[in-house]
Amino acid sequence: MNGPEIHLSLAPELRFFTVPERRRPWTAVVTDGASTLGHVVESLGVPLTEVGRLLVDGEEAAVSHVPSAGETVEVHPVVRPQRVPGAPLRFLLDVHLGTLARRLRLLGVDASYESEDIGDPELAARSAAQRRVLLSRDRGLLRRRELWAGAYVYSDRPDEQLRDVLGRFTPSLVPWTRCTACNGPLEDADKEAVRERLQHGTRRTYEVFARCTACERVYWRGAHHARLEAIVAGAMGEFGAAMAALT
Repeated sequence: MNGPEIHLSLAPELRFFTVPERRRPWTAVVTDGASTLGHVVESLGVPLTEVGRLLVDGEEAAVSHVPSAGETVEVHPVVRPQRVPGAPLRFLLDVHLGTLARRLRLLGVDASYESEDIGDPELAARSAAQRRVLLSRDRGLLRRRELWAGAYVYSDRPDEQLRDVLGRFTPSLVPWTRCTACNGPLEDADKEAVRERLQHGTRRTYEVFARCTACERVYWRGAHHARLEAIVAGAMGEFGAAMAALT
């Protein structure tokens, strides 16, 4: 770029997106004189999905603002909890977030996920068509223009990923109501109705079952239930009261 120079400050939470020399409290940025403020911020590596208020010389500005020479720009992160107007809150996760998808479903959160890599264009198109918040650790994917809404997942650890998403969006939690395999709703199932799907040891040991209304997978409180119960209890203990206060 070879045009007006502006002075830009990224909030501490956003600085890791950019190169080290841009991580100072203030940095000089030379623009081309025609690009919008949103484009300038993205050119520094920061997805607009992570940007909240933009202040130009202390006044609120839109991403469409074209910076002029000498302006000071402050880039703030999204405010948490983040509201997503225009559709029921539901998510779409990229191929690298399968464990997070299953944990969200365990908590009753609508989380669409494909185990096959369907490609960035298709993911962005689905986000727009289905009005789902796309969750990803791919900054390039989150910059696609056709995206309806998105969010960067900051950690590569499933426990931290779950806390990040729950704290940011505060979705309603209704544990044990979704299929962790396909995201379909669960219903109580009579043991006799699912008997043919059960191994002999399971038929002998368990009496309470649920079945997915979409893929017909059968669930019961098996060997892994204690681990799943711990995930549910942790999420409800940390976020349940806060979510109830927002409704």
